[in-house]
Amino acid sequence: MTAQASRLAEGGRWDIITANHAVAHAARLARVQVVPAYPITPQTTIVEYLADFIERGELDARYIRVESEHSAMAAAIGASTVGARAFTATASQGLLLMHEVLHWAVGARLPIGMAVVNRAVGPPWSIHVDHQDAISQRDTGWLQLFVSSNQEALDSVLMMYKVAESPDVLLPFMVCLDGFVLSHTYAPVNIPDQGDVDSFLPPYDPPHWRMDPDAPITYGNLVMPDQLYMEMRWSIDRASRAAKDRLKEISTEFAEKFGRYHGSAIYERWSQDSDYLMVASGTLASEAEVAIEELRREGESVGLVKIRLYRPFPGEEITELAAGKKGIIVVDRSVSFGHGGPLASDLRASLYHAEDRPPVVGFIAGLGGRDVRVRDLKAIFRSAKRKISEGVDRVSYWYGLKVREVGE
Repeated sequence: MTAQASRLAEGGRWDIITANHAVAHAARLARVQVVPAYPITPQTTIVEYLADFIERGELDARYIRVESEHSAMAAAIGASTVGARAFTATASQGLLLMHEVLHWAVGARLPIGMAVVNRAVGPPWSIHVDHQDAISQRDTGWLQLFVSSNQEALDSVLMMYKVAESPDVLLPFMVCLDGFVLSHTYAPVNIPDQGDVDSFLPPYDPPHWRMDPDAPITYGNLVMPDQLYMEMRWSIDRASRAAKDRLKEISTEFAEKFGRYHGSAIYERWSQDSDYLMVASGTLASEAEVAIEELRREGESVGLVKIRLYRPFPGEEITELAAGKKGIIVVDRSVSFGHGGPLASDLRASLYHAEDRPPVVGFIAGLGGRDVRVRDLKAIFRSAKRKISEGVDRVSYWYGLKVREVGE
């Protein structure tokens, strides 16, 4: 860290707040201009905090109380279309209700920001964490970034706005944070000064066009197969891949200015000098970091890879780290029914063409908020290491079931 970054890291102010409060501060600091809001546990306090900021005059924004999450995203799309910086938040069934208009935001190339407070989907009804809600939206084209701490939540919203609004990206983003584990848990958070954020994140200025009643155009019109629909999808894919490069640059810029580096598409520790890698996302990754530290003291050679940016997937980074390893252990907090853990499946696909491809053993754990503790992750590692030594290479096992898994 440079001396400048060290000095600025002491700036701002410290407060003990939840991740939901931290996300609301991030939206305030980003000077969002439109906040379409609809409540759902465990997201509700984000939009409540933003309502307070607007009421007290701390944020100059339009607060729109809509009748559903579908309408919240539709309003965000309308705001972004006229050139406003828009922000909303949701969780679980609310995100699923948005599904139709999530595609519209991507196709219209609108850099809308959204916090997704990860919560299991029903039935049965659950308000606790897993990643099924966000993972089910992975093919919409939204950039998806998962965080592990309250501070990372605040910082990531600021960084992702800058990524999303880059002229070579122009895609909406989700910052995903684990329900209750982060959303309602208090921790020390540094809240940067507004002036420092302003110099890091300039106002949104659409580089192409914005809807203007004085210069009317048709928008989202019908196209025929021989027109540019397919080329537009190609450009979205290219922009998504560009977002990973932009995040790498912006993460470094953020660290220089604010003194905090959370990683880029991935965060890794002990990965260079270890025989095995454990891969996870969200708070499972921070729990895994503690477990790995204990395992290393016990003589195990294992490193951590936290997937921060799930879409676009950091396949190149994973492939580079995987070279020469004896095995990779992936812990998913979601399931692709009939196939296995999505993280494990994507990681395996990324390694398919690697010349030095280690075995990958996946585990599905923590669904519906079930606890995954340090001792559980240590047990997962030892189980995977044993399976790898026996030549087993399987997409995903289920860990922590109340009934025994068939075939175990």
